[in-house]
Amino acid sequence: MNKFIIGIFLTLVPWLVWSQEKVEGLIFEEGDSNVMGLPGANVYWMDSQLGVVTNIDGKFSIPFEKEFNRLIVSYVGYESDTLTINKPKTLRLGLKPSNELDEVVVSQKKDAVQKTYFSPQNVITVNSAELLKAACCNLAESFETNPSIDVNLSDGLTGTKQIQMLGLTSPYLLITQENIPMVRGASQAYGLTFTPGTWIESIQITKGAGSVVNGYESISGQINTELVKPLTDNAIFVNGYANENGRYEVNTHFNKKLTDKLSTGLYIHGNKRTQKEDSNKDGFLDAPLAGQINVMNRWQYQNPEKGWVSFFNVRFLNDEKQVGQTNFNPETDRVDNNRRTPSIPEAPVLGVAEVWGSEINTRRFDTSLKLGYVFPELPFQSFGFQTAYSLHKQDSYFGVRTYDINHESIFTSLLFNSIIGDTRNKFKTGLSFAYDGYDEVVTTTDYSREDTSVGAFIEYSYENLEKVSLTAGLRVDNHNRLGTFVTPRFHIRYTPWEKGSLRGSFGRGKRAANIFAENQQLFASAREIKIVNTTGSVYGLEPEDAWNYGVSFLQGFNFLNRKGDISADYYVTDFKNQIVVDWENPQEVSFYNLEGESGAQSFQIEMNYEVLSRLNFRTAYKFYDVSTDYRSGSLQKPLQAQHRFFVNLGYDTKAKDNGAQWKFDYTLHSLGKMRLPDTSSNSTQYQLGEYSSPYSLMNAQMTKVFSNTFEVYIGGENLTGVQQNNPVLGANNPFGPNFDTTIVYAPIMGRMFYGGFRFKIL
Repeated sequence: MNKFIIGIFLTLVPWLVWSQEKVEGLIFEEGDSNVMGLPGANVYWMDSQLGVVTNIDGKFSIPFEKEFNRLIVSYVGYESDTLTINKPKTLRLGLKPSNELDEVVVSQKKDAVQKTYFSPQNVITVNSAELLKAACCNLAESFETNPSIDVNLSDGLTGTKQIQMLGLTSPYLLITQENIPMVRGASQAYGLTFTPGTWIESIQITKGAGSVVNGYESISGQINTELVKPLTDNAIFVNGYANENGRYEVNTHFNKKLTDKLSTGLYIHGNKRTQKEDSNKDGFLDAPLAGQINVMNRWQYQNPEKGWVSFFNVRFLNDEKQVGQTNFNPETDRVDNNRRTPSIPEAPVLGVAEVWGSEINTRRFDTSLKLGYVFPELPFQSFGFQTAYSLHKQDSYFGVRTYDINHESIFTSLLFNSIIGDTRNKFKTGLSFAYDGYDEVVTTTDYSREDTSVGAFIEYSYENLEKVSLTAGLRVDNHNRLGTFVTPRFHIRYTPWEKGSLRGSFGRGKRAANIFAENQQLFASAREIKIVNTTGSVYGLEPEDAWNYGVSFLQGFNFLNRKGDISADYYVTDFKNQIVVDWENPQEVSFYNLEGESGAQSFQIEMNYEVLSRLNFRTAYKFYDVSTDYRSGSLQKPLQAQHRFFVNLGYDTKAKDNGAQWKFDYTLHSLGKMRLPDTSSNSTQYQLGEYSSPYSLMNAQMTKVFSNTFEVYIGGENLTGVQQNNPVLGANNPFGPNFDTTIVYAPIMGRMFYGGFRFKIL
């Protein structure tokens, strides 16, 4: 595979030289007596992918194409200009400074999901319009209408949704908030539920090896969330939500522009579920009793004349969950570990109520500061500084097992951007520092530790919108437990023809696995927990180390005067070491270093097309081959559907002058059979088959927009009522040897309807 990828890159490099007739010239500020060129101005042919940027002297050269004759020139702070060009020529163009910035005219609606043709990285941007197609109560529920991310339930109790990309779970993704690492360490299991959906402005999904600027931990990709900005968000926003299973939610935004340069916002989220649901009548709650209060204050400062921009956030969160049997009462039924032998959870204890339950209580504080400076005379050159602090405290127990973790984290990075010669050749370099302090206790065993790392990185980018762009990065990090190591990453993009984009990438990722925080669902079982190796630096295990390779192709098209695109990608992740989570023995779960091979192959083909005016169709097929060498042999990853099929239809009526319109959305997920963990050593009544049955899920939503300030929506999830028959094995004897809530491959709750409203003052 390595030779195949390298061969593609070597084949593409000769295309860097491309000779044909050109339009050349100088872009400068009109009225400038010194005729100083404007570096970094955009020059491109209308309705094409051909475009360049001016160099440090304001000069440009762009190929002349007979089928295009409208050349557009734009630059931030200046009025754009459009020229009619019928033959190759040399020109000089002066742009007028734009002094009127109070009014912005939007000439075309931005696509809800955007794919870039020009970036060397395979990046998909999901904006707020796409997020409104589903209930999207939090970040974990923001991917239901996007085929790039898979959403699964992690266990049969908490209802927590786990995301996967390229066949690998979220710990192998770098999940950031405005490029600051966010969902990691102690927050890995539930952290996606800590970002309310209304706070999200957009999501950037990067497949494959990410940028070295963002760290060394990314293996299969990166998900970055941009939050709403106080300056551009609504002055007042209120969102209410309720569903028939007793979940209620409210979100409020209050934004105020204090001066021309300073704005602030207060964002409050609350949700509550007190209704007990047990639709499958197994005696266990289908969804947790829960409550969350989440408050964030956000400050935005920008002074474009002097080149400064800054964001400051501070947030407090309290999240509480109760799961288990429907008649569980924490005041009377919580099992005291001092009166029960943890290694023999099935042992009877006199005087202790035999009702199984669990509570997961999380308190979190985090704050961050981002500061950027763009040189006013050199707009292609900038400094960036960001720092973040978080304190995450989780107190929890699962039946007779306790799990408490406190995670204190500090992250700081310094970044410098500039060019080499002209704006086609750019580079980024910087330093980063990270500290993670863990106080972690599993029943009676203390796993407390401290992680510190210092890193330096440099990344070079060549941008030629005509044919080829590439990014090559290298970082060196020193970690107190992982040692000193090098992380290289490379991306290339080649445009073979109009609206075509071929990409290739490879890169390394390395991480210290948090085996308990990332696999908390395993505590809710009778399995004995074992760590097999004890000589490494991470829980006695070695750090995870993997290489990711990928190719992708994106082709835009017009058919019957309507636009569309089709894309295909293939990615391979090859683990040099992996912490194997082996639960093929139903009586235990073992963690050990990889002894053999482990890898993931992912193939996806997707098409987007505007079938009729305002009727958009999206479909995708995915195939996964994710296998690991366990001690019992090489096996496919359990609970992973090898075949997935996706369809989404969205239709909006034409908006009236006051914004009134109807919106309709429908989504279908079809999942093939999944391999189930081995249960053959269980008692007969607690044994499962080798594979699950295929099934399909259907979701739909309808929104009525009454005006630019008010709308209501209703929807349904799992409309066909698909349910797993036995999500909790041994439910009749939860303290017995066959109790297991971890083998979940289908929805636990059946059909669910919801409704809500959105009110905003612009």
